[in-house]
Amino acid sequence: MEKLDMLTDEQLVKMYAQGNNEAFDVLLSRHQSKVFSYICFVVHNRDVADDIFQETFVKAIVTIQQGRYVESGKFVAWLIRIAHNLIIDYFRQERNANLISNDDSEVDLFNDEKLSDPNIEMQIVSEQTLDDVKLLMEHLPANQREVVYMRYYQELSFKEIAEITGVSINTALGRMRYALLNLRRMATKRHLCLETA
Repeated sequence: MEKLDMLTDEQLVKMYAQGNNEAFDVLLSRHQSKVFSYICFVVHNRDVADDIFQETFVKAIVTIQQGRYVESGKFVAWLIRIAHNLIIDYFRQERNANLISNDDSEVDLFNDEKLSDPNIEMQIVSEQTLDDVKLLMEHLPANQREVVYMRYYQELSFKEIAEITGVSINTALGRMRYALLNLRRMATKRHLCLETA
């Protein structure tokens, strides 16, 4: 198993396709946290997230075993794309998911803090900022919230975000721009409320 840990995702996928089940175990342990946290963040329901998570990996297994997996970059981005599509299917079935899908919603600010400061005080401030932003993000339209989460919490590129969400890079960038404007507006408003309280 230790030797398998040293291999790339693509090498592990090939080994799994050839019948090595341990290779898939390594892929699962390597990416389950990132995929599950993304699903939880979007659906806000642990039971639903568990179901979608399981279905994501079942679809991945079936696709690889049928020889339909096409190497196209990051394996984890492909997994998140599967999860994203399953989430869309879930919300389509639920239909009450339209609660936050309105682009007209005005909200919050995202402080572009650098998280790599070696200073422990700055690290604590940065963590608090990220926690505050997570609270503010709840008020964003779903598509804007998703882009912010993928970019800052999953550290995906805009190209990967565009591929996962099935939109152009310009649309992903536009959603981020509006999200940042909304977050800035809300944070300013919240700050004024705290000062006058």
